[in-house]
Amino acid sequence: MADAPPFVLVDHPRPHVAVVRMHRPDRLNAMSIELVSELHAALTAIAEENDTWVVVLTGSGRAFSSGLDLKDHGIVPNIDGLQVGRIAQKAMRHYSRLVPTLRRMPQPVIAAVNGPAYGGGMCLALGADLRFAGQSAVFNSTGIVNGLTSTELGVSWLLPRLIGVARSNDLLFTGRVVEAEEALSMGLVSRVLPDGELIEACLDVAESMSRYSPYGLAMTKDVVWANLEVGSLEAAIELEDRNQLMLGFTENLPDAIRAFDRGGRPTYTDEPRRGMFPE
Repeated sequence: MADAPPFVLVDHPRPHVAVVRMHRPDRLNAMSIELVSELHAALTAIAEENDTWVVVLTGSGRAFSSGLDLKDHGIVPNIDGLQVGRIAQKAMRHYSRLVPTLRRMPQPVIAAVNGPAYGGGMCLALGADLRFAGQSAVFNSTGIVNGLTSTELGVSWLLPRLIGVARSNDLLFTGRVVEAEEALSMGLVSRVLPDGELIEACLDVAESMSRYSPYGLAMTKDVVWANLEVGSLEAAIELEDRNQLMLGFTENLPDAIRAFDRGGRPTYTDEPRRGMFPE
């Protein structure tokens, strides 16, 4: 029997940039167990790639992801001997672990939202660090429409922090469709681009980000996410101070000053700063 085609494609089209593409275009990249398993494996592997500094996440064809595949969702692996309740919990965790996986990756992730991002697909986009939309992008919280809850994959925590409680509730309770321009106006995405230019624009941004210190990118991501969870301004500043000091102990800033003085572009090495401490 021939091997099944992959449901996730990974490419490295630019230096230090990886593209992860959900690949079930005939099902609008609906999230089957198999696709989710491959996506988790791909993200976990890329997180360990020292030479990959920025990631672009997108979908094949005319959709980002239409969410859970209600017709062909597959069977969660390793369920022998489990009763129904434990099987259901295992299946739920199989999906919901994706957003924490995106959070834990050291690389910033840009979601290139092409077409529908429904249900779990919208939640997956929320787990990225930046969201750029094509003009065809549409967002929808489908759980409530399907007789379930709209709260899944961390959306009840992420969405209010991103766009505010009033707008978040407007999406989660009504199940209405939000098109790209409205998504931009409410802060759900930060850029809207022509569909044909979306991926190249994301790659250009990713490549420009990769000119910076990979250590600085990773530490910025670390602080941005961690400070969504801390309880005070003081705690946020303490964490910012620590990470800024950690980068300050590298040669990056002196290299940047020297490069700017001569009108050039710095090359960030993340090497320890020379001469900071006496021999």
